[in-house]
Formats: sequence, C-alpha cells, structure tokens
Amino acid sequence: MNLTFAGLDGIIILSAFAIIMLVIGYFSGRGEKDLHQSLSGYYLAGRNLGFIALFFTLYATQYSGNTIVGYAPSAYRTGFSWLQSISFMTIIIGVYLLFAPRLYVIAKRKNFVTPTDWIQHRFNSKAVTLLSIFLMLWGLGNYLLEQLVAIGQAVSGMTGGTIPYQIAVLVFIFVMLAYEWMGGMKAVAFTDVMQGLILMVGIIVFLIGGLYLVGGNFGDVTRYINEMEPVKTAVPSTDVSINWFSMLLLVGLGASIYPHAVQRIYSAQSEKTLKKSFSRMAWMPPITTGLVFVIGIIGIMLYPGLDTRGSEQIVGLMANDIAAINPFFYWVMIIFFGGIVAAIVSTADSVLLSFSSMLSNDVYGKFIRPGASEHKKVMVGKVGGIIAVFLLLWIAWNPPGTLYEIFVLKFELLVQVFPAFVLGLYWKRLEKRSVFWGMLIGAVLAGVLTFTGHKTVYGIHGGVIGLSLNFLICVAGSLLIPVSKKSMVVEDEPLSFNVKA
Repeated sequence: MNLTFAGLDGIIILSAFAIIMLVIGYFSGRGEKDLHQSLSGYYLAGRNLGFIALFFTLYATQYSGNTIVGYAPSAYRTGFSWLQSISFMTIIIGVYLLFAPRLYVIAKRKNFVTPTDWIQHRFNSKAVTLLSIFLMLWGLGNYLLEQLVAIGQAVSGMTGGTIPYQIAVLVFIFVMLAYEWMGGMKAVAFTDVMQGLILMVGIIVFLIGGLYLVGGNFGDVTRYINEMEPVKTAVPSTDVSINWFSMLLLVGLGASIYPHAVQRIYSAQSEKTLKKSFSRMAWMPPITTGLVFVIGIIGIMLYPGLDTRGSEQIVGLMANDIAAINPFFYWVMIIFFGGIVAAIVSTADSVLLSFSSMLSNDVYGKFIRPGASEHKKVMVGKVGGIIAVFLLLWIAWNPPGTLYEIFVLKFELLVQVFPAFVLGLYWKRLEKRSVFWGMLIGAVLAGVLTFTGHKTVYGIHGGVIGLSLNFLICVAGSLLIPVSKKSMVVEDEPLSFNVKA
C-alpha cells in the first residue's frame, strides 16, 4: 500500500489518530474502579455495551482495514469469482444467529468471560478445555500476527516509506497497548465506533473516485475485462466452485467462533441489543466487502498486468490517482487511509484483549492458580499479552507470505472447536470423549495437510477435511458410547429467549 501523495500529511493524520485513541483509552478507564479489578469489567466492559458500541465493535471484529488492503488485490487477481468474499461475511452472520442468542442467555446466567468458560461448563473435562484453549490461542496468535504485518505495511505505505515498517509496528503497538491497558474492552469498543464510521464513509468515497477514473461507467470495466482477460469473467470451473464452497465453510464456521467475537456476545447490554446489532450487521457484507470487490475489479482496467506482488499494492495505486482528482479527494484519501491503519490497530487490540483474557482466566485462572483474585488475573492477562505481542514481533519482521495466506492459515485449527462449541449447545447427548478425540484428530489432520503444503485436496481445504472427520467422530462416538446423566452437563436452556434490557 504505497502512497506517493501522503508523506508529511499522512504522518500528521496518523499522529492525530494515535492521540485520539490514547485519549479514548484514558477517559474509558478514568473513574472506573471495577474496570481493573474484575475480569468482566476489563474484558467485557461490564457486560454493558449498548447498541451503537456493540454494533461497531462487532463490525470491527468482522471487518478491519485489512479487508480493504487484502480483499481488493484478491478481486484483482481472481476476477468476478471473488464475489465469494461477500458470501464469506454473510454466512458468518447466519452462523452467529444460529447460536449467539442461546449462548448469550447461558453466559449471562453463568457469568462467562471467555469462550472456553462455556466449553468447561458444557463438558466438565480438563482435556477438552485445554485442547480448546490451545486451538483458540493458535487462531488468535495467527490473527494477531496478520494484523502486526498489516500495521507495518499500511503505515510505511501511507507515509511513502518515511516511517519504516519496523518503526511503524513498534509505535502503533505501543499506542494499542497503552489505551487497552487504560480502558480494556470499553476503550476498544469506543475506538471501534470512530474507525467504523471512517471506514464506511471512506469506502464509498473511494469507490466514487475509482468510478470517476474509469469514466463513471462500470459496464465499460466489465467489457474491458471480458475482452482482455476473459478468464476473470468466465463461469468458475468445478474446482473453483468446490474451493469456494470449502472456503465458505472454513470462514463461516471458523470466524463465528473467534474468541473476541464470542466475547462481544457476552458483552451485550441485553439480548434485544444483541439481536438488533446482528440484524444491522446483515447489511454490512454488500456495503463493505461488496464495494471492496468492485474496487478490485476496477483496478483490473486501471492497472493491467500486475503480478501478485504488484497487485498487493493496488489500493495504494488507486488512492494516489483518486487523490490527484481534487483537494476534496486528496484529504478524504488521507483520512481514509489513516482510518484503515487505525482499524487494523483496532482489530489487533480486540484480538490481543481476547488473547490476554484466555491467558488470565483460562490458563492462569483454571490451571495454574485457580484461587487467584480477579485483579491478579487481570494483571497476569495484561502482562502476558504484552509478552505475546513481542514474541510475535520477531515473526512480523519477516512476514510469511501474503496477507491472504496468513488469513487462511489461522482457520485450519480454530474451526475444529466448532462442533464442541455449537453442537454442544443443542445436542445434549454430545459426549466429551468423542468431542476430545474428534477435535484432536481433526486438528492434527488439518495441521499436517497445511504444513506439508497440501492446503487443499481437490479444492477442499485441509481444515474442512479435518472438520468433517471431527464431526463424524463427535456424532458417531456420542451415539455409540453410553452417556451417563453425570456427563450431560448442559442444562435444559429455553429455546425462546426473553432476557429484557
């Protein structure tokens, strides 16, 4: 994302965003005695997020600045078959609605803080809980790594290389750690509101500018692509369609149980607030991912013949040309790209907060010092999160592959928790030994396929193959193994939810 137009103006805008985030963090934590003393206060904003804050923090969880920076190049390279990116985000909302309301009721009643609080409550098994913790921390670690890489690339690109990649990562990690330390989930949610608004407006203006560059007629773009690169407008082959469906399963099921997404479910002020936020989120895939897809398609006509590395810079290339239209577009582009950087930081802070909560509540609180005070657990989570960030920095100096490849990697193991997490909500017979072995064997298979270079087999992702075997073991084992009443830990929760605000 190299922007030749920004320079000093870009540094000024980024500095302004950094200061605003620090101020939000300060005022979020000011006077909040419970915030640093309790797990729910620090990690769940006291379970009191209203509609606006909840909607935008969910929006920031599902979309980040990396959605713009990473998805437009994928549309450029793939063509119209990248329409699948809209369905990625749509299916996540559908899966949320499958389990979120029911989980919210149980979580509110049992005061859950982390996703594996539910796993422990449901199966009452240390083995299942530990394995779930490991797989979720793996997913969070990969996701955080992705954001660290994106922060460095975005800041370096926006400042024309004035701020080097490594310095950019260090500076914004300091900003993130500072405001998160001061304000916890409350600070994260409020920064999400600011960044979400900028992203929404910026994407629309960016698209308008892109259309202006091609004469205002998207039909000309499709005709050009059909003539010059017909493969990008052709009906996808069977292999591509299979891969598309596999990706839908991988992303839809994996992203819906992101630990930081689940914790936002816990943070809702009421069930009504939760449902209202999800109903609005259903409109976001076409408004966000759909517009980014169109931007990538326009880029095919504007910048033909880019290789993979060149296409990764397409958003920056287009922003340079849009900024040259007039002063209005110039400043909107600078603010928009400052918002992209801030949104990437915001996604990173959400992931880090969830990572820290699992270190403090799950690893330290459940297995190392079960009797520790909540204040002690919060402090362990804060310090543990900082250590984890700097360990990941060592990897981020030499980022492994494109952002999209990193994006795919994190789901392969995380998705293996899905059967235990969601099937356990609705099927009382689901048995803990079957869950453990299904999760373990599915994760091992997915990991072996991924790390031996077999990311897909006949178009099907290794994570989906592992998940299929995982489901089979869970279901078959639970049907074959006699289940005692003692192992049926899940309660008779209501199927209709009427928790009032």
